Amino acid sequence: MDSKKAIIRTTAENEGAKTRYWSGQYSAVPCFIAILLIIGCCTVARVSRAADRNILTLRAVNLLLLGNNATCSMHYDADDPKFDLSYQGLYYYRPDMSPSGYKLRQLSDRQFNGLSMADKRRVADKLLATLFFGYPDPVLKQKITSGHFLCSVRYDLAEEKNNMGQVEAEITDESRYYRDDNNWRPYEVFDILARFYAMNYLDRHYLHNWMAYILTQTIMFSPAYELDSSHYPDVSSVYNWLVMDMDDDVGMRYSTYLHMTSTDNWRRFRSPEDNGREMLEIYTLDFNDADVPKAATTLKNWFLDEDHDTLVIGLNRNTMPQALFGTTVTTGFEFYRELVKSQGFISGSVRRLVDFFFTDYNEVDKQRVTDLIVSSHPETWQDILLQIVFSEEYLLHASRAKSAEELFYSLVKKLEYKHYRHTFYYFSEALDDMHQSSMKYKLGKLERTPLDTLSFAHYHKYIRETILMRHVCGPHEETTYEDWNTYGWRPPLVGDDRFSFDVNDPDGTLRSFITYLFEFMVHRPPTSQEMAMFIDNMIRDDGSYEGSYKLGDTDYVDGKACYYGRENAARDVLDYISRLSELYMFQEVR
Repeated sequence: MDSKKAIIRTTAENEGAKTRYWSGQYSAVPCFIAILLIIGCCTVARVSRAADRNILTLRAVNLLLLGNNATCSMHYDADDPKFDLSYQGLYYYRPDMSPSGYKLRQLSDRQFNGLSMADKRRVADKLLATLFFGYPDPVLKQKITSGHFLCSVRYDLAEEKNNMGQVEAEITDESRYYRDDNNWRPYEVFDILARFYAMNYLDRHYLHNWMAYILTQTIMFSPAYELDSSHYPDVSSVYNWLVMDMDDDVGMRYSTYLHMTSTDNWRRFRSPEDNGREMLEIYTLDFNDADVPKAATTLKNWFLDEDHDTLVIGLNRNTMPQALFGTTVTTGFEFYRELVKSQGFISGSVRRLVDFFFTDYNEVDKQRVTDLIVSSHPETWQDILLQIVFSEEYLLHASRAKSAEELFYSLVKKLEYKHYRHTFYYFSEALDDMHQSSMKYKLGKLERTPLDTLSFAHYHKYIRETILMRHVCGPHEETTYEDWNTYGWRPPLVGDDRFSFDVNDPDGTLRSFITYLFEFMVHRPPTSQEMAMFIDNMIRDDGSYEGSYKLGDTDYVDGKACYYGRENAARDVLDYISRLSELYMFQEVR
């Protein structure tokens, strides 16, 4: 780690307590339970969630009180003394903004509850898949019909449920996860990809990892391991520091300042002219060539030494003030500090993320969304990212192709998918084939989801063959991680609780089974033509099942069911669904 970075971080951390509080409340509470709300508010206490963090919550009371007309509000305590720590106007720590402060209109539970069931599924899928998550069908149904789906997801993202010590032990178990170095791709990426799989809950840890992942896919923070001057450990360095900064409530300005002054950044942009120009263009959208010599002058004593590609800051620093950002800067540290303090930094960073999520929007609409978010005065990455993904604009109106990560993680979570040792090595390889490589490109993913014929062919092939057409059953397949045939979706996907089974009505049973899979996977029932196609293939003229599609065939191994006929039928249906555009698209809800 860069020694300057270590000194700055250690100093800031020693000066401020790492304590964060949040509270939540719902409005529109029915009168007959108002007394319970008052009691809850009066008796609430701070409950320790971790050694260095307390959380103030009314979650249990609020979920009990929630009605269909309720709206969700969360408040973060900004009174911690650490939020006052600053140097030359650059604050070290910043509290997350309450959603009530967002200017980009947020989708409410009232609006969500007013949608059709199909549209509820579409919106829920868009939100959860965007966050790299999903739920099995019974859990999803319970959540989207609870009356407080959106609020419950927000609260989940503020709590700590995943045991991260266990998660790290899991993904570094080399008998279950391939982590070997090779000359083509870094195991550091495998770890990051595996971590989302190993985290079972959507919580604050998951959120911080997701935000760090999004940022490292963009031009702002890509580790760019494709470059000769970049090193595979830079992947972990950039990503992990972002996660740790978020864990410690470090504001987006100071976190970016630390990144700019690091070796990681200088391995990507290696000269004073190059680094100065790119920081101006990337973060403030300043494409004025006249500002580049000024930035380069302040960085005249900064250079990347070819010996291990190490950032060196010489003693021959600049002494001539340069006019930038509405003030004057002299040294490289002053250049970076005033850059992140500028309003251009906020508007530029917001626009980069708007471009990343609203790929289908035109320039006018992107700028409109950007201006609304900027007007809310965000100071943390969460202020921007959650404002986007919970907004009406995104959940109802955006329509774009899902990234491979969005589709992959939503499927493996909802299908209760079992991995094998090489799953995340091959997923990383598949991302390369799709031209969606993670953290590889110098300028980030300029095209989030390439849809040219070759890229999409690899995308479809991976989802179909590796996720949808593979299933496991029995103790050997459940406990073995080395064999090539020990990965895939698990038997609960086709369990008795998922559809209506009538031993005396094969046709009706199969129709219920097919409808369940369609609604779960693409949020609509099959058309009459689609249903007829499957029925003709799986039901005989006399109304009985074709031989390999007997949905009643069940074998029990160590008390667990294996549904052979259902597995065959599900494979056929999922094979067909893998060819539907709805599977790969976030859809607009009208």
